[in-house]
Amino acid sequence: MRLFPQSLFGRLALILLSGLLMAQLFSTLLQFHERGQRLFAASGAQSAERIAEIVRLLDGEDVARRQKLVRILNVPPLKVSLSTPLWSNSPKIAADSPSAEFRDRLQAQLGKDYRLKVAVSDQPAMNILHEGSGSMMHMEHMGMTAPDALVFLAQVQLSDASWVTFENRIDDEIFANSTMLLVNLAVLIIIVLLVSLIAVRLATRPLTLLAKQADKLGTDINQPPLAETGPTEMRHASHAFNTMQRRLQRFIEDRSRLLTAISHDLKTPITRMRLRAEMLNDATQRDNFIHNLDEMQAIASETLDFLRADDAGEKVEMVAICTLLETIKEQAVEIGQNVKIKSCEAGSCPARPQALKRCIINLVDNAIKYAGSAEITASETDTAIVISICDDGPGIPEQQLEAVFEPFFRLETSRSRETGGTGLGLSIARNIALSHGGDLQLLNHKDGGLKAILTLRRHPA
Repeated sequence: MRLFPQSLFGRLALILLSGLLMAQLFSTLLQFHERGQRLFAASGAQSAERIAEIVRLLDGEDVARRQKLVRILNVPPLKVSLSTPLWSNSPKIAADSPSAEFRDRLQAQLGKDYRLKVAVSDQPAMNILHEGSGSMMHMEHMGMTAPDALVFLAQVQLSDASWVTFENRIDDEIFANSTMLLVNLAVLIIIVLLVSLIAVRLATRPLTLLAKQADKLGTDINQPPLAETGPTEMRHASHAFNTMQRRLQRFIEDRSRLLTAISHDLKTPITRMRLRAEMLNDATQRDNFIHNLDEMQAIASETLDFLRADDAGEKVEMVAICTLLETIKEQAVEIGQNVKIKSCEAGSCPARPQALKRCIINLVDNAIKYAGSAEITASETDTAIVISICDDGPGIPEQQLEAVFEPFFRLETSRSRETGGTGLGLSIARNIALSHGGDLQLLNHKDGGLKAILTLRRHPA
């Protein structure tokens, strides 16, 4: 399974989005960490200042008056009580912990004459007492989520050796904006991702169009030119592509005119020679001349067919494959060839009818030549139509299955047309297949014989 995208759009999108997500996540963590520290510092400073004011107020009063003041001052969120020390020993506090910061703030507010014990937790004071100092929450971990409530717990020893306990509970409402901040960051990330995807799509879309146009050019040289718009680089690429297409069109037009001239110029002298051969009195010489002329004309015709095989002059239209195969079979049977259609379960596909017919006929003729019979099968998939022509002949050596597609290559080396032909039939067939955006392959049957597999696109490129 390939996790890394294969398309340029997918790769650019993955790289860009990964970078943006990591940057946003890191930025969010920093913001929440800094925000948590600021909220803690502000809450601790406020609590320390209020506790110091109450301590100074209580320290100057007698016990009775002090108790009355405690009842008045004991109003949530600050709980005030007169009690014995809650801890037998002061909790161990790390020098860089939030509890140490709160202690230093409070000590600075009270002065050095007061003894105090402090703790910072997300639990009420009684839970801290029952669970021990291990339950104290170190607020340096406060970041993405806030506690339900923040408790600043302090005990201060007054000048008469009595202790007053403070429990200042900071409600989680001061952290409520964290949710809104998360929502804002999420919306920002979504917007950035969408804009990034659009930017990547706009950047890669011209390349996609260029690739599609190049693919279509292989099947139809007369495709409309690309629009030379967009960024400078894409305009240059489109201009170069259009220039190449015009040059190819001129080359094909010049070649077509040349082929037409050659065909005409060859036919004329061959016809004159045939007429003169007919006038020979010697029957043996006459037959030899006519046979040689027939061979010359066949070679010229097949060579021209090979050069015209990828000619895009014929109009592309939807061809019913089963109907075409039935026509080829009937024409073969009329001249005494053994051709059968085993099955045909294929619909229509875009093709140049005469060129496709020539391709299939060449494959059928090849099977007839070496095996005496041909069996045709056609099927289709979601994207392609597959036509198979099978025979029960001698097959082809594995190492030469590709070589036979080369022009003028023949397995039979006598160079006689009766035994080996011109060596152009399979070359013409493959050229036609490729010009239709398909392919042609040869396979040997394990039980003997050869199988030609012609693959055609079901839909236009």
